[in-house]
Amino acid sequence: MSKGYWVVRVSVKNPENYPAYLAAARPAFEKYDARFLVRGGQFAAPEGQARDRNVVVEFKDYDTAIRCYQSPEYQAAREVRMANAEADFLIVEGS
Repeated sequence: MSKGYWVVRVSVKNPENYPAYLAAARPAFEKYDARFLVRGGQFAAPEGQARDRNVVVEFKDYDTAIRCYQSPEYQAAREVRMANAEADFLIVEGS
């Protein structure tokens, strides 16, 4: 079975409030066994437009990645994120 991934590019607008998103999202990440492969760090953007922060989260499969995003736990955290950051958010299936 193929794994599922969140691929997220983020520009934080309010760094002082952004930790509230991370705290709010933790229950969803724990419930769906999210595994962070990339959380920020150095990057190069040789093509296209970049954002300040890149995140890749791995789930056991694509359906679990979708369920985590759609969960009430994550949707509550999403509201906090949207108030403090702009993001491009993809959910993809991969190996």
